[in-house]
Amino acid sequence: MGKTMLHSRVLRYIDEVARSGSIRGASERLNVAASAINKHVLQLEEDIGEPLFERLPRGLRLTPAGEILVAHVRRTMKEYSQVEAEIRDIKALQSGEVIIATMNGLAGGIVPKVAAIFGARHPRLKITIRVMFAREIVQAVAGGEADLGFAFSLPPTPQVETLWKMDTRLGAVVAPEHPLAGMESLPLAYCQPYPLIFADKSMQIHGIVADAFAEAGLTVEPSYLTNSIEAMKFLAAAGDGIAFLSKFDITEEQRNGVLTYLQIRDRTFAKNVLSLVQRERRGHGLAAAMFAEEIIRALRATME
Repeated sequence: MGKTMLHSRVLRYIDEVARSGSIRGASERLNVAASAINKHVLQLEEDIGEPLFERLPRGLRLTPAGEILVAHVRRTMKEYSQVEAEIRDIKALQSGEVIIATMNGLAGGIVPKVAAIFGARHPRLKITIRVMFAREIVQAVAGGEADLGFAFSLPPTPQVETLWKMDTRLGAVVAPEHPLAGMESLPLAYCQPYPLIFADKSMQIHGIVADAFAEAGLTVEPSYLTNSIEAMKFLAAAGDGIAFLSKFDITEEQRNGVLTYLQIRDRTFAKNVLSLVQRERRGHGLAAAMFAEEIIRALRATME
């Protein structure tokens, strides 16, 4: 927008003269003729009816009236900068873009749901959803290639700050008609006779599940291996197979009666922390901040 307020030029002149302690110093810093700055200072003093500066042999010093005025000037300029930022944010909501990097399970569930709600409110805003692995997600956020990162088990990264996180333990995921579906929780050994659906070794949850079976002294051979959360959910819903996922992975399917989540009773899986992150020490636009708030609101709703 620029400093286009009627009196913004005079405000900047007065502020810079006070900072520089001289008309000449302000002239050099603002690249404005000293005579023009002096003219505006004198005119303002005449309008107020009080001197704003004491004329000293080696420069200018604020009078009490000048100190009051400069304090007002700086508040006004700060408020005006905030107004400019708010107007830029409004423009961003009309034509900007939010880029969120996430994992394929979340990209098939809560993320597009939030994107649809948010996009309906802000139809001119472009929402980009990119599916990546955990390390790629934090790299994209740290490098400014994504506004937000949303995933499980994100590695700690100095340039990335956490907006929200929660430990979402894995459990057994089965079809509602599965013989085990009626149990509120079950021992891990109860899963052994059924076809097991594992994430492959490219996914972090593979290690979490494999380690849990090994620590329980159970030797198992998965019937299915995949790096697709969607494939795991489909296989579990299609028969007697058991997948090992979090509640957030199956939010929609559980609501629609397609899948059921069962807590493992005797052996807890290792932590599976779900995090929403953004880049540290960077001004974040209103669109990204509002999108993050919408995700957090949806996450809290799933916990109720």
